[in-house]
Amino acid sequence: MTRPTVPPLGLRLNSTAKAVGRAFDEALATAGGSLSTWLILTTLKSRRVENQRALAEAVGIQGATLTHHLNAMEGDGLITRRRDPANRRIHVVELTEQGEAAFRRMRTAAVAFDKRLRTGLTGDDVAQLTELLNRLRANVTEDDGC
Repeated sequence: MTRPTVPPLGLRLNSTAKAVGRAFDEALATAGGSLSTWLILTTLKSRRVENQRALAEAVGIQGATLTHHLNAMEGDGLITRRRDPANRRIHVVELTEQGEAAFRRMRTAAVAFDKRLRTGLTGDDVAQLTELLNRLRANVTEDDGC
């Protein structure tokens, strides 16, 4: 069996994704946040979310895990949860003033991180990278007919 001359593409992509993810986590942490907090805050800021189930789907977090994060965020004063008067089984999640401030801090960190990540890349480079990443995702998620 011959040894590959370059690492497999999946291994290189995985390693890069981990390094970028760690760096992004660190950038959010310096702003007082985390990836899960950022995802929840940005989702609440960018769209109307009817309930916790819809929020979990939008963020891509399991319901029980989302509840854990929301409990911590509520304890930190970033969000409030209240029962929907029309349907008492539903919790409505809303940002507090502290949540708005945390969102702004993390947005500043995320924008700075994105600028750092794009260093040395042209607009064409970013477009090509986006296309390639989309193609890689499609290669592993599309039905291959088997």
